[in-house]
Amino acid sequence: MEYNNLLNIIKELNFDVPTTVFKENGIEIFLVRPSKTFKNYDINKNFQIFIKDGDRQFRPNHLRVMIDLHLKVRSRPDLKTELLNAFDSIFYKKNSLISVENLIDEEFEHYLNTISIIAVLSQLFIIEQEYNYVGESNYEPPTLFYQGWVRQFIDSSKEIDNLAMSVCSRQPPAAKYTSLENKKHKKFRLENPILWYLE
Repeated sequence: MEYNNLLNIIKELNFDVPTTVFKENGIEIFLVRPSKTFKNYDINKNFQIFIKDGDRQFRPNHLRVMIDLHLKVRSRPDLKTELLNAFDSIFYKKNSLISVENLIDEEFEHYLNTISIIAVLSQLFIIEQEYNYVGESNYEPPTLFYQGWVRQFIDSSKEIDNLAMSVCSRQPPAAKYTSLENKKHKKFRLENPILWYLE
């Protein structure tokens, strides 16, 4: 999906009205702007992300994307570079579905959702942080905290439970995945090669 088109849909969300943004094989991703006020959120910018799968309806979180990508790369280590490229492309505001189009027909033994659904979710989480984040961050852009973990879950040889524990403990991703793109880091560089963190 086009980043700006999706952002415009989010900006125009009505209160408490579910708005579907993606469907695939009976699974639906929809958004809701709640009219209830949440602490530290702008009521006019806040939105929630939902997945509907048959009779199941739930709110996924960032960990779903990270765990899914770790499972995928464990199933297909030969696709690690392509997965990193695809999800970096989404981070750089490219069309999420075009970013993963070369992975659509690949088979993964373990996964939570299809690559298309995970791509759209990742794009939504990035937009959510960029559009709605109001707190202080050690990262500029703040979305780099999320993307650093996405990179680490794909690239790291650590076990999934250890990685998940680190995220849930609110630890930052390893600096090697963020430093050169983080304007608040002493190693920041304006221009970097593709997948610079694999150097």
